[in-house]
Amino acid sequence: MGHVDGDAVEWDETEREEMHVRRKELGAAADGERLGCSLYELPAGARSWPYHYHTANEEAMYVLAGAGQVRLADEVVAVDAGDYLAFPADASGAHRVVNDSEAPLRYLAFSTMDDPDMTVYPDSGKFGVFVGSPPGGREERSFHGYYRMADDVDYWEGED
Repeated sequence: MGHVDGDAVEWDETEREEMHVRRKELGAAADGERLGCSLYELPAGARSWPYHYHTANEEAMYVLAGAGQVRLADEVVAVDAGDYLAFPADASGAHRVVNDSEAPLRYLAFSTMDDPDMTVYPDSGKFGVFVGSPPGGREERSFHGYYRMADDVDYWEGED
């Protein structure tokens, strides 16, 4: 059984354009294997990871403090403390968290840690492939990369 004092886990910070998250990887710190959990904090006006969904891993979030909105596959919903959202492992689970308030938004994000997995980014027409360790996993991957869906080729193309 893994145990970790969440206050002792260091924050990681990722910032790129309007995306800005602070993250504590609690599941990894507690040696979790099949279930991931991270504490996220989005500053006022920030957005989380780009709009995406997973093909193998289910995700969920529980809002601890603050308010914002979550873009889902077919709607945008307002969220605040006490709200729980589940994101299935398919296109219906597409999501992106946005802090449109003037205070930080804090939430727990949970994920199964199945491998292989593929993430799909509908807005940019890309997908990511993860083999050997799922997204958020720390093990070495035998294959990993991001690709444009428009680069799709025929099965036999390039064969001699």
